[in-house]
Amino acid sequence: MGDINIRKVGKCGRITLNRPKALNALSYDNCLAIEKALDQWRDDNSIAMVVIDAEGDKAFCAGGDIQVMYDTAVKGDFDYGRRFWHDEYRLNAKIFNYPKPYAAFMQGFNMGGGVGVSCHGSHRIVCETSRIAMPETGIGLVPDVGGSLLLARAPGRLGEFLGTTGGRMDAGDAIYAGFADYFIPYAAWPALIDALEQSGDWALIDAAAQPAPEAGLASQQADIDRIFAGETHRDILRSLQHENSEFTAKTLKTLAQKSPLAVACAIEICHRVRAGDTIDKALREEFKYTWRAAEHGDFIEGIRALIIDKDNAPKWRHAGLAEVSDLDVVNMLLPLGDKALKLEE
Repeated sequence: MGDINIRKVGKCGRITLNRPKALNALSYDNCLAIEKALDQWRDDNSIAMVVIDAEGDKAFCAGGDIQVMYDTAVKGDFDYGRRFWHDEYRLNAKIFNYPKPYAAFMQGFNMGGGVGVSCHGSHRIVCETSRIAMPETGIGLVPDVGGSLLLARAPGRLGEFLGTTGGRMDAGDAIYAGFADYFIPYAAWPALIDALEQSGDWALIDAAAQPAPEAGLASQQADIDRIFAGETHRDILRSLQHENSEFTAKTLKTLAQKSPLAVACAIEICHRVRAGDTIDKALREEFKYTWRAAEHGDFIEGIRALIIDKDNAPKWRHAGLAEVSDLDVVNMLLPLGDKALKLEE
């Protein structure tokens, strides 16, 4: 079976991530295999829909497998990471635009690259254990895999808040923020997936859905909208520092742990994508940053501190968010010319 199981079952194209001990981290080969299957199933009349799920209770997918990215980047080879992101983003766009129903069952942790292969689907299912997040700023990246579009479309200024802090959403929050559609208890999933395989009838998902749990984020919406309304990262920082409240104190503490450059660029990307409002716009803006992330950003240091050495003491390029200039942001998001993301085959 390997670390991913791709097959046809009844009337469904089936994808199961199968690295539970690694929290189903998504490898480069996984991305290419999923893309190949989707291309084959697109015009296969025997396939009515696609269902993606994952083995294990802890995670649907805790993110992309970035070990090889780090190993190559520390040696000065940035091409591997750039190819990985390029091909992964092409897959994300295909899922977003897929002509057949694409149902994702997201238990446990679902972060980063996992969001890219699930939350762009047409039918996004969460349960009582679901925890969805875009935590990339903690390792010197920006929310990517098309996540900036989901963030830009979230109510009010939730996108800026979630994209910079990496806040985790439970099932209620994920539905409220637009990262999921349906709440279905985890125990009901096996029978529902079996029924989908036999019938190919995606309306069964609607029938199985239960009322969404209360969204804690809704109670914070007014604070988030007020504090994160600024046009630049410095505007937002001033708002956070000006208001003395439990919310601002907690948010400042959280942001202090993130890459200042990544936080500033995540805000700018969210604003650009909100104005453009397409998956292509989102992926192209994200790729400008990720293409430069290892060579000119904090990606290598972030991975070292949080994942390799685990000392949780990254030495970022900027001492704090206030030290990031507009020019720093502009330079990370300049057009890439002939290196720009190509979503066409």
